[in-house]
Amino acid sequence: MAWLSLEFLGAEMVRDLTWTRPCERQCGAGPPQRAGQGTRSYLPLNPAKRMSGDMDKPLIFNQLLESNPSLTEIPSQAQTVGILGSGDFARSLATRLLGSGFGVMVGSRNPKRTAGLFPAAAHITCQEEAVSTPEIIFVAMYREHYSTLCKLSDLLVGKILVDVSNSTEQEHLQQRESNAEHLASLFPACTVVKAFNVISAWTLQAGPKDGNKQVLISGDQQEAKHKVSEIARIMGFIPVDMGSLVSAREIEAIPLRLLPEWKIPTILALGLFVCFYTYNFIRDVLHPYIQEHKNRFYKLPISVVNTTLPCVAYVMLSLVYLPGVLAAILQLHRGTKYRHFPDWLDHWLQHRKQIGLISFFCASLHAVYSFCLPLRRSNRYQIVDDAVKQVLANKSKIWNKEEVWRMEIYVSLGILALGILSLLAITSLPSISNSLSWREFSFVQSTLGFLALVITTFHTLTYGWTRAFEEKHYKFYLPPTFTLTLLVPCLVILAKGLFLLPCLHHRLARIRRGWEKETTVKFVLPTDYPNTEKTSHV
Repeated sequence: MAWLSLEFLGAEMVRDLTWTRPCERQCGAGPPQRAGQGTRSYLPLNPAKRMSGDMDKPLIFNQLLESNPSLTEIPSQAQTVGILGSGDFARSLATRLLGSGFGVMVGSRNPKRTAGLFPAAAHITCQEEAVSTPEIIFVAMYREHYSTLCKLSDLLVGKILVDVSNSTEQEHLQQRESNAEHLASLFPACTVVKAFNVISAWTLQAGPKDGNKQVLISGDQQEAKHKVSEIARIMGFIPVDMGSLVSAREIEAIPLRLLPEWKIPTILALGLFVCFYTYNFIRDVLHPYIQEHKNRFYKLPISVVNTTLPCVAYVMLSLVYLPGVLAAILQLHRGTKYRHFPDWLDHWLQHRKQIGLISFFCASLHAVYSFCLPLRRSNRYQIVDDAVKQVLANKSKIWNKEEVWRMEIYVSLGILALGILSLLAITSLPSISNSLSWREFSFVQSTLGFLALVITTFHTLTYGWTRAFEEKHYKFYLPPTFTLTLLVPCLVILAKGLFLLPCLHHRLARIRRGWEKETTVKFVLPTDYPNTEKTSHV
C-alpha cells in the first residue's frame, strides 16, 4: 500500500503531526509529539477523511501554499504580531502577514481544532500565550465577543489592539459608538487603532493588485497609528490616516454602503426607461389596437424594449455634458469661478462618470437587441407576408435607393458612436485613467465624449429621416420617441457651439484662469464704526 506524503494529509492529520505547544496541554490538547521521531505509528489515511479535511480549507489557501513556500516556514528573525480569532478574515490576515515576512501568533479558544486551517508557519496557541509576546494584536472577532477578552486585561496592558471588525447595517444604526470605541472602553490601558475593516478577506489573500489598496486607519495615538501604517505598507497596501478614533464610526459605515455613487444615476435611468417604455407602449401597441384593432402586444418583450434603450442611452449621454454647460453659464453670469455651485449642480457634476457608464450599458444592450431582431419568429412571418404582397402586386423590383442609403449611414454612425462610448468607458476605469496624463484624460472624456454625442445625434436623425412628418390617420397624433429625445442633446450641442464664439470663449477662459468681473473689494466693518461699509478699489 502506498503511503501518503505529508503535503497530501488532511487538516486533522497535519494538526496531529505538528508540534503541540505547552499551552495546548493546558487546553487539553494532549502530550507534545513531533513528526518524524518514530514515536507515532503512521496508518494509511482514509481518502474520505482526507477530502473532508481539504474541503475545510479555502481554495485559494492551498494555492498560496504552493506558490509561496515561505508560508510553511517559520521566520527566524521577524516582527511578531498576534491575532485573536480564527475565522475567515483571521486566516486571510495570517496568510498575508506571513507572506510579508511577519511572525504570527494566533490565539484561539480551541487551538487543536483550528491549527489545520492556518499555514504551518503560524503559531497556533491559546489566547493567553498569543497576547503575551506581540506588541501589536489584531482583534479579528465580532463585537459581541469582546467581553470574552476581559480575562486578558492584565496581559493586554500597554498593547496596541487593531480592531478589524464590522457591524451589520441594523447594528450600526442601533449602536451609538463604533466597535473600536467600544473595545477601547473595555480596555482603557490599551491603545486601540481601527484599521483593515474596509479590506476583504479575498484582497488579503490575493494581494492588493486584485482589490482595494487603501487601508483606512484611525486612532488617538499617532505613534500607534504609525506602527500599524508600517505594517499595512509592508503588506503592500496604502495607509490613509482618517484622524482620531471618533472617525472609526464613519470608517465602519463604508463597507455597509451599497454603491452609494450609483444610486441617483440608477434611479434616473430607471425613471427614463419607465417613461419611454410607457410612451412607446401607448404609441406602438395600444394606440394601433384601439384605432385599427391590430394586435401588436408581441412587441413588448423585444421591439418596445429595443426602442426604449437607445432613448435612455441618448438622453443619459446628453446629461453627462449638460451640467458642464450650466456651470459655464453660471460662471459667465457671475464673472468669477470663486463661488460655489448650487448643491444640486455640484452633485450632478460628481455623478457624470456613473451617468456615462449607464449610457454605455444601455447602448450596448440596444446593439445586442438589434442583432437579435432578425431572429424573431414575427420577423420571419413579416418577410413572408411582404414577399406574398409583392407577388400579388406583380412587382419584380422593390429596391429603394434612398432607404438603402439611410440604413447604411444609420448603422455606420451607430457603430462609430458605440465604439467611442466603449473607449470612454474603458478610460474611466481607475487602472486606465491613472496611467493617462490630465491632457490625455481630458481629451478622451471631454472632446471624444462630445464627439460621441454629436455622432449619436446624427445617428438618431438618420434613423428618423422623414418619419416625424408622416401623417397618421389617427384621431390624435403621437410623435415618434426619437423626436422627444432630441431636445436635451440639441440644447447641449447648441450651447457648446455658442461657447466657441470668441466673445464667450475668451471671457470664459479668463474666468477659469482667475479673472473676476468685479474689481472692487468691499470690507464690512463692525456696526460701532462711523461708516458701516467702506470700499477699497484694487
